Amino acid sequence: MNLYLGIDFGTSGARAIVIDSAGIIQAESQYLFADSTDNLTAMWREALFSLIAEIPSEIRGGICAIAINGTSSTVLLCDRTGNPIDSPILYNDSRGIEVIDKLKEIAPPNHTVISATSSLAKLLWWQDLIPPLVRGARGDLHFLHQADWLAFLLHGQLGISDYHNALKLGYDVEKLCYPEWIENLEIPFKLPKVITPGTPISEVTSEIAASLKLRKDCVVCAGTTDSIAAFLASGAKSPGEASTSLGSTLVIKLLSSTRVDDAKYGIYSHRLGDLWLVGGASNTGGAVLKSFFSDRELESLSSQIDAEKSSNLDYYPLLKAGDRFPINDPNLPPKLEPRPENPVEFLHGLLESIARIEARGYELLKQLGATPLSCVYTAGGGAKNPTWTKIRERYLKVPILKPTHTQAAYGSAILAMRGINKKI
Repeated sequence: MNLYLGIDFGTSGARAIVIDSAGIIQAESQYLFADSTDNLTAMWREALFSLIAEIPSEIRGGICAIAINGTSSTVLLCDRTGNPIDSPILYNDSRGIEVIDKLKEIAPPNHTVISATSSLAKLLWWQDLIPPLVRGARGDLHFLHQADWLAFLLHGQLGISDYHNALKLGYDVEKLCYPEWIENLEIPFKLPKVITPGTPISEVTSEIAASLKLRKDCVVCAGTTDSIAAFLASGAKSPGEASTSLGSTLVIKLLSSTRVDDAKYGIYSHRLGDLWLVGGASNTGGAVLKSFFSDRELESLSSQIDAEKSSNLDYYPLLKAGDRFPINDPNLPPKLEPRPENPVEFLHGLLESIARIEARGYELLKQLGATPLSCVYTAGGGAKNPTWTKIRERYLKVPILKPTHTQAAYGSAILAMRGINKKI
């Protein structure tokens, strides 16, 4: 039996899922990250090998393909042997704000990379540190994403990425090449070779096969980002189908026949085969709800709300000023007044306002040329709230469905299976 391993490196831990050719889960393992560590890459390495080692040997021996996802825009610098020469810069690190003016001069207007947290912003920030970094490095320096480096630990081919991770580095996912304005930069790092997510790269090294008891012909495939892996796991596959993540923030992704990119609204598109995964992320969401209510209160109060009745409260729920989508304004103020004395009414207003923002986001994608919404798969903690689901259906006017799977590791396993079977 051929089995497929997907590995997800998220923000708080890592997970591995093995599936068979029918998509049935055969094994799972998990690794929680320490709250603080002086050596992130050492922890990532330990997590990777521990996750695989924890899979039962009889299942491990049947794995024929592996794919790994990492957090988008988590990056690191390595020497020519693959050893990190500095601490990685994480996905949400905004030190790139120091080079944002330089970035605006380099990139086309409203480009996805014009962000303090983009991979390219982090690369430009690192450039200023080159002299001290080079002194401790052995030869050429490679700029890699988290998923690139983790896959390298298994297959040994340094400097290979996928076009999902490389989007925020400036890679042109339509023409499938680095644009001329990137090629013309005098970058003191080797940029990764970019290939289609899921593409087989190489078999695991003989050392890895022996130490982890993997098949010698087990192939490592190009990976993806954690959010796209979660989308692949949801079951959405046709234009018009979408995924909303109701976690701490609100993230929407719509599968579209047409590409939409507009930094003015915080919208960008990932390529997904011959289709486009269009979306954006708002700072509203579950974190705002939990700043006012406990989980128990959310459940109890929600059950008292009439989901068919509109609230007369019009909020823009944010923890602090600033949103990214569908309004991209770093100074947008939270709107949480007036606050009624009755907590049921207040929660009703919050849930309805977040639903309104979600619907506004999907409508904006349609106005900008994306395929109209047909259904929404929902993941995240908010998906467990039936009252909120009914309110959202009233605004979205399409069915809201439960995802087939919610784990990003499952999506990476699907990617490995498609890649090895040449169905990407």
